[in-house]
Amino acid sequence: MQGLHLTADCYDCRCAPGLLLDPAQLRQFVVEQTIRSSLTIVGEKFHPFQAADGSAAGVTCALLLAESHLAIHTWPERQAVTLDVYVCNFTEDNSAKASGLLDALIASFAPARWQTNRLQRGSGANDQTLALEQLTQHTAYGTQLAPPLVQVQSQFQRIEIANSAEFGKVMRLDGAFMTSERDEFFYHECLVHPTALSHPQPRRALIVGGGDGGSSEELLKHPSIEHITLCEIDPLVIRLAREHLRQIHRGALNDPRVQHVAEDGFAFVKQAARAANASQLYDLILLDLTDPQNANGSALAADCYGEEFLQACRALLNTGGALVMHLGSPFHHPQRFGQLRQRLGNIFTHVSPYTVYVPLYGALWGMAVASDTLDPRRLDSHAISARLEERALGVLQYYNENVHQALFALPNFVQNLGA
Repeated sequence: MQGLHLTADCYDCRCAPGLLLDPAQLRQFVVEQTIRSSLTIVGEKFHPFQAADGSAAGVTCALLLAESHLAIHTWPERQAVTLDVYVCNFTEDNSAKASGLLDALIASFAPARWQTNRLQRGSGANDQTLALEQLTQHTAYGTQLAPPLVQVQSQFQRIEIANSAEFGKVMRLDGAFMTSERDEFFYHECLVHPTALSHPQPRRALIVGGGDGGSSEELLKHPSIEHITLCEIDPLVIRLAREHLRQIHRGALNDPRVQHVAEDGFAFVKQAARAANASQLYDLILLDLTDPQNANGSALAADCYGEEFLQACRALLNTGGALVMHLGSPFHHPQRFGQLRQRLGNIFTHVSPYTVYVPLYGALWGMAVASDTLDPRRLDSHAISARLEERALGVLQYYNENVHQALFALPNFVQNLGA
């Protein structure tokens, strides 16, 4: 009987009405998601209900799985859905498959609010939930989270903030880990400082994404920074980060040098590139984005990885300016890493890929600096040490003059991606 039992109660669902009313449409969707999660269907039943006047009134369905079962009940009159996924873990651990399936179902029913429960059957229980993110269809990484402090559906995405024993407060967007209090410096210091320290005196910066404030906080350590445009599409992310993630942004989201723009990054950059004059250009552009598409199907930032967008970013850079972005995991996402590296190389004269292990992501992560003039690999440890001393950046937990050179020392399998 050892296994994992997951339930979700979803309210004010904004999905297509057919998912709540039409058994054929619901069946097609549910079967597709179940197969995608690599669970095995061995039987099924979809039963539609009718109201007193003969109109459709909801659907109850059950899939019998070799691993156990999936049950769904729709309540169209309340725009509500209840979900029930149970998998046996006796011969192998199917937890990641079940969690991925539940996340995909919740995302597709698009509830304004929802409540989830997780029960470890046959091996005791506690109030902790093993939150898993699918790195690929076959691999997941996770950590135990306490009951959520925040669990809300914004206009754009699902936002969750919860406490973790190892990571402190953790933020997830659409089921994907974004940042945590205790490991954010791995990502934010390495996103910001290799580029910012390679620039002789960065004054103006644009951050696309970055609503948690971590990259803004690192940039503001550089005394020459006069202005940061923080283009975050979802203002609710910034509001919740202000309230719950102060250990990440450390007040940067309230700094007068940071201008918030609640706009789609693609639209903002394209419009700014068309209208830009010399006073509106940037020394640094940081693409602190969600993945182009995560394993749960969310693709909110996909346009910001395309060549058209990157060309517009180049047009917004001052002479000597640079762009930095993450490329995904070179091991788990080699195709994405290689394609983005090549795309940057088609646009910029110099592309400098590098890697850092990010604990919350459970993987080696790739980043790249792109510029027509600036190449961070040219600065040796003595030059970086001198700039660190000159700028007095304060406490850094990861980055130093020796780490700078080490970041750009790529293993052969990474060096060959997109080369």
